[in-house]
Amino acid sequence: MKMREKAQVMNAEEMRRALIRIAHEILERNHQHIENLVLVGIKSRGDILADRIAENLDRIENISVPVGAVDTRLYRDDVNLHEIKIQVSSTEIDFDVTEKCVILVDEVLYTGRTTRAAMEAIIDFGRPAAIQLAALIDRGHRELPISADYIGKNVPTSRKEFVRVQLEEEHGVDSAMICEPDSE
Repeated sequence: MKMREKAQVMNAEEMRRALIRIAHEILERNHQHIENLVLVGIKSRGDILADRIAENLDRIENISVPVGAVDTRLYRDDVNLHEIKIQVSSTEIDFDVTEKCVILVDEVLYTGRTTRAAMEAIIDFGRPAAIQLAALIDRGHRELPISADYIGKNVPTSRKEFVRVQLEEEHGVDSAMICEPDSE
């Protein structure tokens, strides 16, 4: 299905500022146990954003926070609903999450199903003290009782629309666009 760009919702500068703000909010909320923070990005793109947040935390407080990445595809509750063959990339969590405050990072929060899958995957690595969620964009339409602790931007959308996040590391540009099916 061809998609048509409808509106830009974040440019590179807005994205940069949102990630700095999220880093500050993480520090403020977790100031008493910063040494127990770890970041886990949800592939793909959440892992890149987790790296950026970690860099911001280092610049702001001169702290090094472990960063990992999780592939949620095998934990999805809709894995058997599709006729396509699933290609799984690796989960990279090379630290213990037990008794840590895990900050899950995703680019777009929509139904909550990916977040649920990511939490299940993390629990396979240990028992965190807490799991918090940071999302660059929250577009609404939750199907599960999940909400982000840190949000870069709330973007109301219809269910027909799609939010496409492009990142410098993959696409050569930082931007977020609302797209919709092209009727042609």
